[in-house]
Amino acid sequence: MDSISTEMIVFLLVAGFVGAFIDSVVGGGGLISMPALMMTGLPPSVVLGTNKLAAICCSATSSISFLRSGKMDLGLIKYLFPVSLLGSILGAYTVRLIPPEFLKPLVVVMLILVAIYTVFKKDWGDTSTYQGVNQKVGILSGCAAFVLGFYDGFFGPGTGSFLIFVFLMLGFDFVVAAGNAKALNMASNLGALATFLVFGSVNFVYGFTMGIAMIIGAIAGSKFAIAKGAAYVKPLFIFVTTLLVGKQLWDLLQ
Repeated sequence: MDSISTEMIVFLLVAGFVGAFIDSVVGGGGLISMPALMMTGLPPSVVLGTNKLAAICCSATSSISFLRSGKMDLGLIKYLFPVSLLGSILGAYTVRLIPPEFLKPLVVVMLILVAIYTVFKKDWGDTSTYQGVNQKVGILSGCAAFVLGFYDGFFGPGTGSFLIFVFLMLGFDFVVAAGNAKALNMASNLGALATFLVFGSVNFVYGFTMGIAMIIGAIAGSKFAIAKGAAYVKPLFIFVTTLLVGKQLWDLLQ
């Protein structure tokens, strides 16, 4: 088992808490957890797997919080969960065959469009207009769950933002959209983690260290989202999406 210094433990705990708090509300926690794990000196492939181990602690905890508070549509999620799981397994397997760098320009464009659309659609997500599952909702949400599950296993940045955007398009308010997104994020984290475990690309010491803090951060973030509602969640969603755009642009220019 790898040794870990006290300074590194503190660093991962702080990064894990902050990342999970943000991620449980609007997604984008990878903006913090991934760079933090990169600073440990782990190989990039192991960073991806270790991040998924920590992330499953976050997504599982926040999913339970949203579910217990009634801020998740379990009737829809029970169908989408296995679809997202399968997509992430295929994505995590594919990343070993094809470098993910070619996705970065597309991701930047998509995140910019998501942010712009959300800013200019003033009352979007304030109240729910969701009418229940029908054939159109089933097909669209199923395709989105598979594609974004694959994307999360293959690359990952912005998955939470994209998932929230999809559920907003289906008519959910921001808080329930966030709850639904965390459930599918848990599925994609689980599938990707299982795949990385098979290939031995997970550091358990670093992953569980960060994961402990992520559990606490996820509880705090979920309670914040549920208590404050769309008035607070929407601006944070736009802010984090903007940061994601900046991060991806920075990576492209390096």
